[in-house]
Amino acid sequence: MALPSPNLDDRRFQQFVDDAKRYIQQRAPEWTDHNVSDPGITLVETVAHMADQIVYRLNRVPEKNHLAFLDLVGITLFPPSAARTDVTFWLSAAQEEPVPVPVGTEVATRRTETQEAVVFATERELTIVPSELRHLLRQQHGAAVVDLTHELAEGKDLLCFTEAPNPGDCMLLGLSAAVPHCAVALDLDSRVDGVGVDPRQPPLVWEAWTEDGWRECEVDRDGTGGLNRPGEVVLHVPGGHVLSRNGGLEASWLRCRVTEPHADQPFYTTSPTIRFVEACTVGGTTGAVHAETVEDEALGESTGLPGQRLRLAHAPVVGDSPPLLLQTAEHDGEGGWADWQVVPHFAASGPHDRHITLDATTGDIAFGPAVREPDGSLRQYGTVAPKGAVVRARRYRTGGGRAGNVARGAVQILRSSIPYVAEVVNREAARGGVEGETVAEAKVRAPITLRAQERAVTLRDYEELARRAAPETARITCLEGEEGEHGAYAVRVLVVPQAVPDPGGRLRFEQLVPGDALLDRITRYLDERRLIGTRLAVGPPFYQGITVVATVHAFRGVDVERVRHQAHDALYRHLDPLTGGADGKGWRFGRPVQSGEVFAVLQRVPGVELVDEVVLHPADPLTGKRGDPTDRIDLDAPSLVFSFDHRVRVIGE
Repeated sequence: MALPSPNLDDRRFQQFVDDAKRYIQQRAPEWTDHNVSDPGITLVETVAHMADQIVYRLNRVPEKNHLAFLDLVGITLFPPSAARTDVTFWLSAAQEEPVPVPVGTEVATRRTETQEAVVFATERELTIVPSELRHLLRQQHGAAVVDLTHELAEGKDLLCFTEAPNPGDCMLLGLSAAVPHCAVALDLDSRVDGVGVDPRQPPLVWEAWTEDGWRECEVDRDGTGGLNRPGEVVLHVPGGHVLSRNGGLEASWLRCRVTEPHADQPFYTTSPTIRFVEACTVGGTTGAVHAETVEDEALGESTGLPGQRLRLAHAPVVGDSPPLLLQTAEHDGEGGWADWQVVPHFAASGPHDRHITLDATTGDIAFGPAVREPDGSLRQYGTVAPKGAVVRARRYRTGGGRAGNVARGAVQILRSSIPYVAEVVNREAARGGVEGETVAEAKVRAPITLRAQERAVTLRDYEELARRAAPETARITCLEGEEGEHGAYAVRVLVVPQAVPDPGGRLRFEQLVPGDALLDRITRYLDERRLIGTRLAVGPPFYQGITVVATVHAFRGVDVERVRHQAHDALYRHLDPLTGGADGKGWRFGRPVQSGEVFAVLQRVPGVELVDEVVLHPADPLTGKRGDPTDRIDLDAPSLVFSFDHRVRVIGE
């Protein structure tokens, strides 16, 4: 329980006025008009108002002392985080020369009557490298490659794989140049004889040869239906794509490989054939961040004294590592600029280290202090910039916040002119934007931080430290790990990443799977702070798919399609792992789903007169298979719900 905060003076405006009137009756009985119209009472009320303001300021002293204490123990506000996404620049046509996209290229969402445009800036330079097809090879699994380049030039029908394809067989395409982070369009004249695969789900994977071996390419679109018909395949080539030798031929290689079929997935009975292939680079992808870049900002001159403080013109600071590149002008005869390193504190700083600290929330910069030792000597923590040296912020980023979390396809405007670039789009939602911490939130966090002391002992400690390692995550919870699955003394950390619904308010299952980089960052942070002997398991929760099949009756004269649409929206909104549940803060881990509460959700939909029937089906979000109908679906402790393909039948008049 928190200690009670004293109220140093609880009097308010009206009490001051009443006390003054009673005092007037005692000291000046001849003053009989105490109405508000009397000029003397007006003066009394004026003085009472001033006294009320003084009391208000007096009662803020305990809060000021509280904040001063938090500052002394090192509790600072967490700055906001900037959302990030990958944006693809599409060319107007294939080019013969490389098309550069410089760092800092600005793209944005569309501005509307109610919302301002959200601006992103690219974080690294992108070069869209032209390419063309040089070689075509075929390789049976475990065998040597066969060169088909000359036969292709003669227009012959060539088997893409062996006559009876097997998993591991592949077709290799050699490009004239390496195209890392680029989009490559393959124009193929393909056909297949005999029974083939399901064109919507072919057992194929496209890969590129990189410095780390074969890596999968993202397929933007496949107009061939798994090499069953003529069409175009657009591939996004991963980074690290390099030139290499294969079968004695040097090229940058892409390949189409036959994979093991999943359960109930049709497989090739006859190899597709190909008679024409053409390749060209049509775009490129790079990362972008929701933050504005500030360069060469003058901060003033050094006083030459320890502990000098300066402030950036723009705050908060977000985005980069390091978050700030600070420089001072040197006067040693050679000129130039000296770089300073941002450190969390000066505890390990020597007297000759160019170290500074940065408060990312306020933009305050501090140089190292001088501390008097017990023997009377002064110890300098971090060197001091020479007196009169010009100080500048060479580069930093400012911005961030939840406004940068935009849906996929929302970034469509190219604010910087780039020749031959026709359009830009983000193929995935921007994630990671988090608002800065408030003072009230810091007050709640402070006791937990002081108790844990950067050590994870209890489950709550693990949860708090995991949030500190990855503040952009949507939800984190910690449970005791099962001994049979994770071993003795195990802690299981469940991570739900931030996800932005697609237009229409629907989440895709892949959006709820945390990336390897996020899990590795949390694991490393907790591993340094866990108790020796404690096992650590960091991963996503189990998502139980839920399919609701319901029948409702609409009021007479109500649009049935509108009611059906709103009923679907209500179900997806209620059974949402991030914003669902009774309190709208996300479905509670392990909470069961019952048909009765779904009845209530549908009954509140505008236009619904009667909910006739509600049936729940457990579903697998990966395979789409549904289980038997039931009235209640129980969830284990590490489980969350996921809305999957609800079916609502609306009966009108």
